Amino acid sequence: MFFHIVKEKNMRLHPRYFGPRIREKLVMKLREEVEGTCSRRHGFVVTIIGIDDIGEGKICEVTGFAIFPVTYQCVVFMPFIGEVLEAAVTIVNKMGFFAEAGPLQIFVSTHLIPQDMVFQTGDIRNYTSNDKSVKIQKDSEVRLKIIGTRVDPTEIFCIATMNEDFLGVINDDPVTAIQHSEVIHQVTQ
Repeated sequence: MFFHIVKEKNMRLHPRYFGPRIREKLVMKLREEVEGTCSRRHGFVVTIIGIDDIGEGKICEVTGFAIFPVTYQCVVFMPFIGEVLEAAVTIVNKMGFFAEAGPLQIFVSTHLIPQDMVFQTGDIRNYTSNDKSVKIQKDSEVRLKIIGTRVDPTEIFCIATMNEDFLGVINDDPVTAIQHSEVIHQVTQ
């Protein structure tokens, strides 16, 4: 899911930044342009770890901008079909539920939820097991298996299932789930 890769990018820099802090400006501009983007080949770029090389810049005679080839290392997030991951439920409706795992949007259809779970309407929409021991509701933590992906230029969407062994609700207490996700968020920053 997470990979450490080396990528290259040609960076355009305005002439007003030419000077002693040109490297700092290139690195800052690279972070702004690359972090948080998504590509079909590599997935989401989570963060840039380091700069391997900033090549010699070439000035464009028409605009005055300089173009620098930059080689950098980054961490990317790319889900695969068959991968099992944990996610937080964001929306529950009669068609299924949506969940998020970092920047990844996941949909689980009612056909991919265990058959003993029934959709409940009311103040808090949820799927409840027949014995009422398990609930899937907003902010529940679930373990899912990805069965399909679609990559757009800015997002990756997945379809997942809970109909296999060792998949399902990890924590259906929204308060605990929120606290757990806050701890994970703090650790990743």
